[in-house]
Amino acid sequence: MNLLSAAAKVSSLTMLSRITGLLRETLIARSFGASEWTDAFNVAFRLPNLLRRLFAEGAFSQAFVPILGEISSNGDSKQAQILVNAVATLLFWALLLTVLLGVIGAPVLILVIATGFSGGPAYEASVVMTRIMFPYIGLISMVSLSAGILNTFGRFAIPAFTPVLLNLALIGSAIFLAPHLEQPIYALSIGVLLGGVLQLAIQIPALSRLGLLPRVGLLPGAIKSAMRNPDAKRVLKLMGPAVFAVSVAQISLIINTNIASRLQAGSVSWLSYADRLMEFPTALLGVALGTVLLPSLSKANAKNDLVHAGELLIWGLQLTFLLAAPCAIALFIFGEPIAAVLYHYGKFNALDVLMTQRALAAYGVGLIGLILVKILAPGFYSRQDIRTPVKIGLLVLVATQLANLVFVPWLGHAGLALSVGAGACLNAGLLWIGLHKRGALPDSAWAKYLGQLLLALIPLAGILFYAAHAHNWIALQAEPWIRIGLLAGWLALAAIVYFASLALVGIRWQKFLRHAK
Repeated sequence: MNLLSAAAKVSSLTMLSRITGLLRETLIARSFGASEWTDAFNVAFRLPNLLRRLFAEGAFSQAFVPILGEISSNGDSKQAQILVNAVATLLFWALLLTVLLGVIGAPVLILVIATGFSGGPAYEASVVMTRIMFPYIGLISMVSLSAGILNTFGRFAIPAFTPVLLNLALIGSAIFLAPHLEQPIYALSIGVLLGGVLQLAIQIPALSRLGLLPRVGLLPGAIKSAMRNPDAKRVLKLMGPAVFAVSVAQISLIINTNIASRLQAGSVSWLSYADRLMEFPTALLGVALGTVLLPSLSKANAKNDLVHAGELLIWGLQLTFLLAAPCAIALFIFGEPIAAVLYHYGKFNALDVLMTQRALAAYGVGLIGLILVKILAPGFYSRQDIRTPVKIGLLVLVATQLANLVFVPWLGHAGLALSVGAGACLNAGLLWIGLHKRGALPDSAWAKYLGQLLLALIPLAGILFYAAHAHNWIALQAEPWIRIGLLAGWLALAAIVYFASLALVGIRWQKFLRHAK
């Protein structure tokens, strides 16, 4: 398997997901602006997203994929099917209980996650939308189980395409359903639920072709039978610290959401719009590379091929620096043009552009750290070591909240984004040190490589800085197509200059054409 080709496939499909996501956010911004109603939706949607990461993309995948990868490397398809069935059964029943509790306890959950909403219309709307969207947790968590299976066996396309369906469901709901509702914002929560159904449905044919369609045990005794499976026990054993690790990150998110709900009205939404743009490079690079690296690293470690595992990590890290650094500079320097072109329509005004740009600049400071974590963490998960990232996560949680005490009074909502980025850089640094001490991250000519990269970044930064101040991007709202053309032209020029500069300083793409064994 060509890792660069696999990562490019995941990244291109993720690009489609992020493009439709931007269309979704642009439509929401134009239709609803940045108001208490969009704050209410973003808070309500954060709850299922939080538990999705806990049940699926976070703790579950970290524990499940390495063990399934170990079994698949031995060629035992029957054992793999038994493990898939057992884990699917346990996950299904845990999710069913969680969804029921969430629907019943929605008022309390909103009070916990956004105390600034208590008693007002935003609180009531959040409760209603939380109850509508909570079943999405069950749907998307089963989707993530399917994605873990498919990714382990090198089937990356369907899992990478799946998020597009959620975006399309939200876009369709905003356009066709919202005008017919007494409270139009509720259409978005219905769109989330519909998106979850579509995302799960598309997994079924792919799993059937692979011969690993999960069979959920519904009869009495199914849970006990699944618990007796030795491989499922190993997954559960790893999930203990994994749940704790993911919980640390989500506790930080809850605290930040709570703080944002107490700031100026619109703060939650400004951060959400900036998050969408920040997640563009994070998903295209961090998620794509982490997705293709974890199965390969797990198989290399299962075979005790530590040299190959180390080479895989170096490959991922160098490619991350190459592609993430220009994205970080763009967010930091070029945030106003990006926010204006994508969001500055309808009810989204000049103040909203300014506030979103400030959050983007703050995220730009820590973007490389946010992406590196997604590359470095699989280095531990593939070795079935989740306790170390947990310890690091606890330290980062404390550091992030201490940073909030400094940055939020000074920068408001942008201070929250800056604290997240600073915490991610600390997280990445500690993970790097931990892997190096364990001999999992071999020495490489980092000083030379980063020096070459820095030289290539200087002309790119100069072009973006000039472009950000060469036009009145807010006033160009009256001529949207000219504004879009200017943005595209400047970004294209910056990209051409950057890749030409890479060639001049001696960085060649051929070194990244690596094949997994």
